[in-house]
Amino acid sequence: MLSYRHIYHAGNHADILKHLVASQVCQHLVKKEAPFFYLDTHAGIGLYELASDQAQLNHEYDTGISRLIERNDLPEPLELFIDIVKDLNPKGQLKVYPGSPMVIDHYLRQKDKMHLCELHPNDYPKLAALFPKKRIANVVKDDGFLAVKSMLPPPQKRGFVLMDPPYEVKKDYQTVVKALEDGYKRFSQGTFAIWYPVLDRRQADHLLNAVAATKIRNTLLLELNIRGTETKRGMAGSGMIVVNPPWTLEKEAQAFLPYLRDVLAEDDDAHFQLRWITPE
Repeated sequence: MLSYRHIYHAGNHADILKHLVASQVCQHLVKKEAPFFYLDTHAGIGLYELASDQAQLNHEYDTGISRLIERNDLPEPLELFIDIVKDLNPKGQLKVYPGSPMVIDHYLRQKDKMHLCELHPNDYPKLAALFPKKRIANVVKDDGFLAVKSMLPPPQKRGFVLMDPPYEVKKDYQTVVKALEDGYKRFSQGTFAIWYPVLDRRQADHLLNAVAATKIRNTLLLELNIRGTETKRGMAGSGMIVVNPPWTLEKEAQAFLPYLRDVLAEDDDAHFQLRWITPE
């Protein structure tokens, strides 16, 4: 199934959490001189026009980036991420929102490398056009889960793998855990992040339990829900499962998760989770 198009959801609350965490991982990676490798298993088109018919259909960015772009009380990690968005909107009007490849591109140095996978036949050409130089990014029309096996370990010996499938088929919940296991066996020193939606509390908890069952150490959970998760009203929230997170991420999240809960909340049941699935 290839019906999912992220343009309908660009800039929403789930994107904010995903891209904020990705930004913080890269902040950590560039503190060292050694190059790093980035693998994106489901890269999308990389940059989203918010005036497009698809983004305008539900205005999902109103639940995320629109509520944050003009605030002057942002926690530092969130301010750094919002600055990336502002750099892409130099005239002060919110017209585009970066996908994960563009967030990582902000940090990329000449010695670093991206491998971007996108299988959708309409989205792949747009992503490839955004990154035409293979020296910067290798863009492939491929199943990103297969790349976890074929591209790891990277020659750079440092890196970050983001896995954010659309979960439009339930098998993705099992496949992403298997991909994590496969990737970790090949590249145990790398940082791995799994994004997941909270559409159904039991389904999300089943995924978290499956990750815990892998017994992969040093795995941190960050989850943000903008409304209660017990009623089925679409995506109430989302989470990031991070293996080998930056050592500062837990403390940073102690500041930005309560802030995002309060600013993005849609009802009084908005809440977050911050805990270790398995400690180091």
